[in-house]
Amino acid sequence: MTHRILIVEDQADIRKLIRMTLEFSDFELHEAADGETGLEQARTVRPHLMLLDVMMPGRLDGFQVCRSIKADPDMRSTLVVMLTARGQSSDVSAGEQSGADAYLVKPFSPLELIDRVEAMVAQIPSD
Repeated sequence: MTHRILIVEDQADIRKLIRMTLEFSDFELHEAADGETGLEQARTVRPHLMLLDVMMPGRLDGFQVCRSIKADPDMRSTLVVMLTARGQSSDVSAGEQSGADAYLVKPFSPLELIDRVEAMVAQIPSD
């Protein structure tokens, strides 16, 4: 089974780094540059996993998008990894309260990213 991953990140260079890191695995990759677009794409694409930046321009930050995903009965099983430059315990706590399944603090290494993603998709039951 090919897992669908949605990358929601406003910085194009970070999005590209994530895509380049993951495209060697058997993932179907989708991208969005802000929270609103990310939420729309999540409803359309139905990703198994989302890599979601916390701080983005626009009306929705990553925490708000995560809460929306986890509140939607059709999407609540989507795994959400928050990506942030802010790794204080209060930020991690806010991520947990919004329903995030994991947290990666920038800068993260490509190896750390692929290890986290592969470990998480391994937990997803085949559909």
